[in-house]
Amino acid sequence: MLAVVLKYRQAFLIGLQSNLVYRWNFAVRGFFSLFRLAVVFLLWRAAYASAPHIGGFDFAQTLTYFIVLILLQFFIGAFNEDYQISEEIRNGLINQFLLKPINYFLYRLTIFASARVVSGALILVPLLVCLPFLRHAIVLPHEFWRVGLGLPAMAMAALIQFTIAYCFGMLTFWFLEIQGFVILSMAFESILGGQLFPLDLLPPRIFHAAQFLPFYYQMYFPAAILTGRIAREAVAPGLTLQAAWLAILLGVAQLLWRRGLRRHTAVGG
Repeated sequence: MLAVVLKYRQAFLIGLQSNLVYRWNFAVRGFFSLFRLAVVFLLWRAAYASAPHIGGFDFAQTLTYFIVLILLQFFIGAFNEDYQISEEIRNGLINQFLLKPINYFLYRLTIFASARVVSGALILVPLLVCLPFLRHAIVLPHEFWRVGLGLPAMAMAALIQFTIAYCFGMLTFWFLEIQGFVILSMAFESILGGQLFPLDLLPPRIFHAAQFLPFYYQMYFPAAILTGRIAREAVAPGLTLQAAWLAILLGVAQLLWRRGLRRHTAVGG
């Protein structure tokens, strides 16, 4: 067990060093996220001009939701893991993992975790710069249980996002180009994952249906727990469904890996 831990610890450190090389890319992306936050501020300020509350929440609560959402995107979001996996399959780099005692899923998950450490740390820089201007607009709930339940929701959300990206990468065994699948998935994630607007503003029937889809648990669910948009009695059923979707996606990922290897042909040496 110690040897396994040390093996993936080394992979994590290598991934950390590799991502630090591109630290300026993450930093620039983080600062550009502030422009998105500025657009969100202007749009929702205009929406709240005619009503003090929308969906039972005021402007400060909605703005807090989007600030937390940006943080979550950098701490748990999958950026380009699907394309990295796709490139390793297409270029034959995956062959090295077939000849070594390394679980490819765990290896890629370790690299994903190292990248999120770097991107998560760097997004804090622009937010700290803007904190003096935002501190009066941030309204977080005071219930301590939200942190205790929000952390496992974040962990499972990160695993769901990574596993979905991993599954799309596995499609390279059958398709030379996966960009179409990824773009379609991103469209669903943006709408049904609460990235464009809080999902609780949807009509009740559509909102209820969205809770049975994996996109709901990628970003909106942990963000809603942390910002008070979900009542306590609704968190436990949500965590159960989130765990169920994670188990399903992990099964699909393993299936795609095994079936994909049957089609994979490695030549040269």
